[in-house]
Amino acid sequence: MSCHLKPITREEHLRFVAARPSVSHLQTPAWGDVKPDWRSESLGWFDERGELVGAGLVLLRPLPKLKRCLAYLPEGPVIDWDAPDLERWLEPMLAHLKRRGAFSVKMGPPVVARRWSAEAVKTAIADPAARRLGDVEPTEREPGAEAVAERLRRMGWRRSEPGGEDGFAAGQPRYVCQVPLAGRSPEQVQNGFNQQWRRNVKKAEKAGVKVVRGDREDLKAFYELYVETAERDRFVPRPLDYFERMWTALTAEDPDRMRLYLAHHDGEVLAAATMLTVGEHAWYSYGASTSRRREVQPNNAIQWRMMCDALELGASVYDFRGITDTLDEDDHLLGLLRFKVGAGGRAVEYLGEWDYPLNKVLHKALGLYLSRR
Repeated sequence: MSCHLKPITREEHLRFVAARPSVSHLQTPAWGDVKPDWRSESLGWFDERGELVGAGLVLLRPLPKLKRCLAYLPEGPVIDWDAPDLERWLEPMLAHLKRRGAFSVKMGPPVVARRWSAEAVKTAIADPAARRLGDVEPTEREPGAEAVAERLRRMGWRRSEPGGEDGFAAGQPRYVCQVPLAGRSPEQVQNGFNQQWRRNVKKAEKAGVKVVRGDREDLKAFYELYVETAERDRFVPRPLDYFERMWTALTAEDPDRMRLYLAHHDGEVLAAATMLTVGEHAWYSYGASTSRRREVQPNNAIQWRMMCDALELGASVYDFRGITDTLDEDDHLLGLLRFKVGAGGRAVEYLGEWDYPLNKVLHKALGLYLSRR
């Protein structure tokens, strides 16, 4: 099949997204509005009949003092990744982005490679010989994933190296944790929790924790807890206006694209979290909590409420987003993996992010710069 690629309108892009069961929230037109330091463009692939058969949101980051930019398609583009002629999809994209001044292209194919059941992850954590999730035999393998990876290598794409020492990639996570919801009732989902999770949900209910939906004005309460969480967990918090921009952009595109939840107990907000939804996919996006009164389990309560609401919205999966692939007991992120898998989540490995240098000198210089930050 020959593909013709050209920029498309937001309306065309949104109609394409709405017609699909699952598209990453990072591949919706509104996500470009969340990133003011990047220029955004919606790209469309058209078949011989002129029908829109693929779409992608590309973010363009200009280099200071140079008329060149980095092109990034987070968790995209949304094309036929099973196509044997993948070159016909990606080569027009590379040619277009080169004309737009891109010196390097980064993308994240939404292609699943392997899955591990909650029980398999639990067993791996308990195995002293297991160091990384990727080294453990998966519960499921997607047969076409390695073929896609091989096609990309032959075309000159190279998988991005993970950044840091915690198993997370420098861009979007390669490993995530997902709770399957399709065809399940709330009772069936809760039955998939481990004993600790079920006990904590009941404890929160008995203690009188109330989880409510918030609006834009409640982002300030969320942010206070978020800053406290950042200090406790030693990460650099995003500014408040980032979340306000997210709220404005995403809810303008769809009122249910972004939701805010707050867990109250005795008149105090103890935890807050955001949930994003596109089609049948719901994501836990950002979470925040105070160290006070943790014994009433507000975090479990808020997650359970979001899962129930995701079910009501018709979601087939509740996505906890990134997890570490380390199984080292001394790693501080292992507790986060235990928490997410405890909700009956499966560990899912995607193909990861891939780079294509359109200008090898600038691409290498950028790599050196990022490695020294």
